[in-house]
Amino acid sequence: MKTTHTISESKGFYKLSGVQQVGFASGDLAQNLIYQTVSMYLLIFYTNVFGISAAAAALMFLIVRLVDVLWDPIVGALVDKRNPKWGKYRSYLVLGGIPLTGFAILCFWNGFSGSLIYAYITYVGLSMCYTLVNVPYGALNASLTRDTNEITKLTSTRMFFANLGGLAVSYGVPSLIMLLSPDGEMNSKASAPAWFTTMTIYAVIGLALLIFCYTQTKERVVMDKKDAENVKVSDLWTEFLRNKPLRVVALFFITAFAMMAIGNSAGSYYMIYNVSAPDMMPYFMALGTIPAFIFMPMVPAIKRKIGKKQMFYVFLTVAIIGMAMLYAISVIPALKTQVWLVFVAQFVKSTGIIVATGYMWVLIPEVISFGEHTSGRRISGIVNALTGIFYKAGMALGGVVPGLVLDFVGYDEKNTVTQSPLAEQGILWLVAVIPAILLVLAMFIISKYDLEDHVIDKINIEIEQRHLNN
Repeated sequence: MKTTHTISESKGFYKLSGVQQVGFASGDLAQNLIYQTVSMYLLIFYTNVFGISAAAAALMFLIVRLVDVLWDPIVGALVDKRNPKWGKYRSYLVLGGIPLTGFAILCFWNGFSGSLIYAYITYVGLSMCYTLVNVPYGALNASLTRDTNEITKLTSTRMFFANLGGLAVSYGVPSLIMLLSPDGEMNSKASAPAWFTTMTIYAVIGLALLIFCYTQTKERVVMDKKDAENVKVSDLWTEFLRNKPLRVVALFFITAFAMMAIGNSAGSYYMIYNVSAPDMMPYFMALGTIPAFIFMPMVPAIKRKIGKKQMFYVFLTVAIIGMAMLYAISVIPALKTQVWLVFVAQFVKSTGIIVATGYMWVLIPEVISFGEHTSGRRISGIVNALTGIFYKAGMALGGVVPGLVLDFVGYDEKNTVTQSPLAEQGILWLVAVIPAILLVLAMFIISKYDLEDHVIDKINIEIEQRHLNN
């Protein structure tokens, strides 16, 4: 009993106050104001406003992700190796957040309309700065506490705020653009100034939230300085090869983010051309995040009741059912005009996606602890860089696949009202069919994850016992 009490009070097993949880979560809200805008709307901005083809945009998304493959490990090693006086990880929220804000605004500026060079420079810059914030932010999560219950509560709060950002983007961005646009549209050349103004507002708010996150967090569980001095980029691949749970999580991230990115980028096309209700787009996109406010607070209780893996299985299945409903509504003529049914299907789909993809962030501190248990080194930055590579690989698929599919089915970016039946079918593949296939694959991948709660609790206690004995 005495040993357990000593361990619970020792370095690592910290309890987090409500303010600390909200402070940390505000960082994810900030990042989602940019990430979700890029994920949902950058493709349609490039094709319909900026004036480049879907195929050219798809190639650019792929190249930017290849740049990330080289850049992310460098950032991961950098943040693990260095100890800035402002904080090992949290300092990058400000140092990376300032240029991230600038590039986010420039990405949605139409001053060099149609210029691929400008699009490449700004999007590559945005992506590199996003990594400079996101990798340390992910490592910060694992540095706050080892307590698995605290991490679950922290992740639930984080995902609540992340989806608050998603709601602000999904409903707010199209609403604000259409309000500010001279023709009341968001997919026309005339709407360009409205896009720029909207992104400026969102990016500046995001920077303020990153600064708030910096002020409310503090690293407590970090690698020893003597071990940090030996961190190198190659540690990323070493850790990947020897850490099976990390490999499982990495593959799950690829699949999950590909599914989300494909569905998100196709959603605006779907409402404009398949449902023929562009004015309803803000409501459709908002339903992609509203379930978070109902179900994410329930996640700790649901996990305790049915277990980690079963929770993934249940909610991934719910998401597939929602996608099947979207498909059926779109191909049955009698249902196609019933927009309310589209909203119901979107709510069901989003409920499954939000819970499953929200809870997956709990797995990152677990695989970090597993790596520390087996190697003696807590390389949080490296692990987050690796998962960053894989979720960006998923985002790359999410950017490339829609562009290639739209190009294959003959999407006409000049027509802002209607498309051919084949193009509409291609959009439906992107909204429902391809994401559903990826979710089935995701269920198979997560079935291979071995770190059940009792296993990871034992690992964390053994690590802290080592600290006590040294």
